[in-house]
Amino acid sequence: MKRPPGVPQTPRPASSREPGRGAAHPVARPATATPKSDPATDTAAERAKADRAQADRAQADRAQAVRAQTVRAPSAPARSEPDATTEPITLPREAAGSAGNAPVDTPRAVATDAVPAKTGKGAPTRTPGLLARRASRKSRPAATDRSGAFATSEVPLTARAARRRLRAARRARKQYERSEVRRFTSRSRRRRNLWIAAVGTAVALVAFVLVGVYSPLMALRTIEVTGTARIPADDIVQALDGQLGTPLPLIDFADVKQELSEFSLIRSYVTESRPPDTLVVRIVEREPVATLASAAGFDLVDAAGVVITSAEARAEGYPVIDAAGGASGAGFGAAVAVIQALPEGIRSQLDTVTAATEDDVTLTLAGGARVVWGNSERAEYKAVVLSALLVSHPVGSVTEYDVSSPDSAVVR
Repeated sequence: MKRPPGVPQTPRPASSREPGRGAAHPVARPATATPKSDPATDTAAERAKADRAQADRAQADRAQAVRAQTVRAPSAPARSEPDATTEPITLPREAAGSAGNAPVDTPRAVATDAVPAKTGKGAPTRTPGLLARRASRKSRPAATDRSGAFATSEVPLTARAARRRLRAARRARKQYERSEVRRFTSRSRRRRNLWIAAVGTAVALVAFVLVGVYSPLMALRTIEVTGTARIPADDIVQALDGQLGTPLPLIDFADVKQELSEFSLIRSYVTESRPPDTLVVRIVEREPVATLASAAGFDLVDAAGVVITSAEARAEGYPVIDAAGGASGAGFGAAVAVIQALPEGIRSQLDTVTAATEDDVTLTLAGGARVVWGNSERAEYKAVVLSALLVSHPVGSVTEYDVSSPDSAVVR
């Protein structure tokens, strides 16, 4: 053990050691009479022994104080401090004897300066020791954190700080629960959003349809008629004026059909609704192809035999069809097919078409010449052959053109 400074070294009693060996062995001495001890020598030995015991206790107390300081302030930063020395504690002699048997309760070692104090001129300044500075920091009031609670566990927690901590814990718990609920319900929320979007779209579509159907903004105000030549457009508009004011989706087209069927010249029609308030009617008129003799005079008919007009006089530019059974007979259809196959130059010269049967069609030209046509098959080819014959043999030079067999036409 290192001797502390200021403690004089006490001479140890001589012991007999065998030279050259590390362990001491007792030396056998002859049994002689023990000389009487000197009282002065015994007093010096006891004093030296007491001094050593005192020094040992002081060093143990210092170590204990350092350990206690280290446990109380574990977070104190390590600093480069000069070596601190402690002065030995001098005990009374009568207490030294009992100190060997009972430990001395010393609460804290006395810190001294690193350099012994000197008096007089040129004495160095006194630097506080490590233990003294730690003791001064311990005596300062404890700091508090931002929530108001004491940073050290030695200071008791106040009621206000406890309530603040409780509120903060509750808020953190609620935030955590909300995040967990959102995480576990993300799929259901996605499905719900899809359903909401679908239902919203359907509702918006239904609302749009209802507004378009029943709103007065879509009411019919204008009727446009196109494709008429023989029929006055104003007559058709007047016939359909009962639909004015009706929303376009609610127009009664059966009533429109009934009103337009009164016009015999209308072959077909197409209606078109133009939002917000217009109805367009496209008319396809019947095209007259011939006349039929009737009791009242002559009826101008189309290809279907529908009477377009009736008059006492024959309509110019249209041939007369003489067919068995009238417009409902089989010969009428064959005669119409032949008339439609003829080019415009020949059709303007045509005067009469006779069809006793569908296989016996005969044409009479305006100059009196006859054309034996036969049936209605290969009508276009027969028309081309007839046109060539009329060029090579004009009307008046011959009386009959036979094209019933177009590959071997005959002129008489």
